[in-house]
Amino acid sequence: MKIIIAGCGKVGYTLAEQLSEEGHEITVIEPRAERVQAAVDALDVIGYIGTGNSYKMQKEAGVEDADLLIAVTGHDEVNLLSCLIAKKAGNCKTIARVRNPEYVDEIGFIREELGLSLSINPELATARDIERLIQVPSALDVDTFAKGRAYMVSFEIPKGSPWHQLRVMDAAVKYGNHFLVCILERDGEVLIPSGNTVLMEGDKISMIAPTEAMNTLFHIIGIQARPIRNVMIAGGGTIAYYLAERLARAKVKTTIIESNLQRCNELSEKLDRVMIIHGDAADSKLLLEEGLEQMDAFVALTNFDEENIMLSLYAHQVSKAKLITKVNKIAFEGIVKSIPVGSIISPKHLTAEHIIQYVRDLENSRINERDSKVDMVYKVADNKAEALEFTVEEQSRVTNIPIMNLKLKPNLLLCSIMRANKVIIPSGQDRILSGDKVVVVSTGAHLNRLEDILDGAVR
Repeated sequence: MKIIIAGCGKVGYTLAEQLSEEGHEITVIEPRAERVQAAVDALDVIGYIGTGNSYKMQKEAGVEDADLLIAVTGHDEVNLLSCLIAKKAGNCKTIARVRNPEYVDEIGFIREELGLSLSINPELATARDIERLIQVPSALDVDTFAKGRAYMVSFEIPKGSPWHQLRVMDAAVKYGNHFLVCILERDGEVLIPSGNTVLMEGDKISMIAPTEAMNTLFHIIGIQARPIRNVMIAGGGTIAYYLAERLARAKVKTTIIESNLQRCNELSEKLDRVMIIHGDAADSKLLLEEGLEQMDAFVALTNFDEENIMLSLYAHQVSKAKLITKVNKIAFEGIVKSIPVGSIISPKHLTAEHIIQYVRDLENSRINERDSKVDMVYKVADNKAEALEFTVEEQSRVTNIPIMNLKLKPNLLLCSIMRANKVIIPSGQDRILSGDKVVVVSTGAHLNRLEDILDGAVR
């Protein structure tokens, strides 16, 4: 597809990179020449120096022939106007990043009136992700499927675990077939395990299971799970606001430390059940005075990745809190995986996941092959694997056939089926039926529709 991206900051660049890798024709529009040059030099894209809310610039960039315009500049109004112009000038699909909390309750009206195909709020999506991590405190990453009825959780097998030196198939037999090990990360390598794969202490594994089975699962593996009742947040930006609002509703005691007095006053007016502290989160004495040592969770959400990393390292030294660290810079992503800063959260990656999910479903519908709909796309294991959820809409080559008789592509695993609100961990005898929601994990080819899991004809 021909896709125009207005804005080439962190999110725009990430989108351009991932969508061009998937074979789309990408054009970026960005007023800062150095950002355009960096994208053109590193990626297979066309770049224009200008603003996305200019009809002349959009026309020059080829909006009349474009299939989709994605507006992800730093200004909501510019994004919305860019989409409106694109809709009128090219009649293409449009996606806008809209971040201002004041628009949250109005976004349905805005989307309908401007004809937006999709609106994305990265800060709200990030807050929801962090909330899930707090709800499942023993996990490093949590993704939800089947409308929240199934979790994919990532965690490290601890020392002394009964799963050490246990084959995957033996774990399933010994502890019941209500879970499935989907991904294993060891020594920098990411693989989809077979039944004969031997699990080891220190392995990071991603596993899918029904939501209600999570606590039992952690107990079996030897991971101590404790509920999170109090949380400290460093930084009082938009993500912190959304997160604190959600935690307060869940009756989790929450403290925000923010250095800007005006912002503290704004947060105090909006969050009456949250403790707002005016001070520098980098002040270790202040953190201790406000009870960091007793916190169940510490979330580093300042505007600086370096500060977030250092704050989480300090929290690791003085407390047993679950750590969640916001990191946006590409240069830091590989480094932070090897140091104890807990769960890494990246708003730009979350935004890209939502948009790529829409793009794949749009591509599927354009070629008139609607055997399935892409509901979710998650990048997992340092973006080396994907977990996708499909809704099976029609009969196809994958339906009504025992899974053991489907010739699946290599490096791919069919993880779960939801049918009539029940999560099924599939065996070889199970079948995919129309109306099911199916979760697939792959480290190989990108999947646009469920039939893409096949490596040829049915056996």
